[in-house]
Amino acid sequence: MTPSCRMTPFDQHLAQWSLIPDGAPIHTHSSDLLPVRYRDTPAMLKIPREPEERYGAAMMRWWDGDGAARVLAWDEDALLIERASGPRSLAHMARNGRDDDATRILCATAARLHAPRAAPPPPHLLGLQPWFAELEPYANSHGGPLALAWSTACELLAEPREIVPLHGDLHHENVLDAGARGWVAIDPKRLIGERGFDFACLFTDPDEETALAPGRLLRRVDLVAEAARLERRRLLQWIVAFTGLSAAWYLMDEESPDKEFAAIELAHAELLRG
Repeated sequence: MTPSCRMTPFDQHLAQWSLIPDGAPIHTHSSDLLPVRYRDTPAMLKIPREPEERYGAAMMRWWDGDGAARVLAWDEDALLIERASGPRSLAHMARNGRDDDATRILCATAARLHAPRAAPPPPHLLGLQPWFAELEPYANSHGGPLALAWSTACELLAEPREIVPLHGDLHHENVLDAGARGWVAIDPKRLIGERGFDFACLFTDPDEETALAPGRLLRRVDLVAEAARLERRRLLQWIVAFTGLSAAWYLMDEESPDKEFAAIELAHAELLRG
C-alpha cells in the first residue's frame, strides 16, 4: 500500500460530514485533531482516543455554544466544533503585561459555563472525590506538599459548596478567541463539584516564569476572588489541593513537579498568614 492510500483517523468523518481538510493534523496524547472547513466555516475535527475525551464532548454539547465552542456535528467517535481562530491569546496576554486582563477573561468564561441551564446536565458526570483519588497514594509515599494537598482536599471535599457541572481544565490554552463571539472554552473534563475548583488550575499557567513571578500568584488570587465572588481563603485551599493533584500527575509521568510544589508553598504560606 502506498502512503497516499493509507487510511487516517479522519477519513470516515471527512466523508460523512462533507469536510474539507484545512491544515495539518494535530496529535495529542488523547486525541487526533484536524482543521477543516464545514459548509465553508472553519471547524476542528476531533477524534478522541480515550473514553474521558468522549465524555467531554457531551459537556460541549450541553453548553451549546454558551461560553464554549459551538458543536457543529458529533457521533460516538468524533466531535466537530467551531474553530476559534481569532488572533488573541490569553497565554500571550499573560506573558506580555496583561495578566490581569487574561485572568478576568478566564473568570468571565467560567461564569458563563457555570450558569444555570434549562436542560439537565449530561449523565455520568464524575464527582471530585474520585477525581482526587490519584493524589492519596502519592501523599502517603512522598509526604510534604503532597500530604498537605491531600489533607486540604479531604477538608474541602467533606463539605462541598455551590455544586455545578465543571470544565475541569480551565486554563489559558483552553479558552480561545472566537472573534465576534468572544472567548470560548474547549477540552472540558466530565466533572461536577464545587465551582471554586474550576479556578484552581489557572494559577500555574501559562508557564512557571509568568505564573510564579514575584507577587503574581497572590495578585491572581485577589482578582479571582473578586471577579468570581469566591471566599479568598477557600480559593487558596483549592489551589493547594488541585496543584497537589497536578503534581501527582507529573510524578506519574515521571516529570518534575517543581512548579506545582512552588505554587503550593506560596498558597499555603498565604493561608498561614490568615
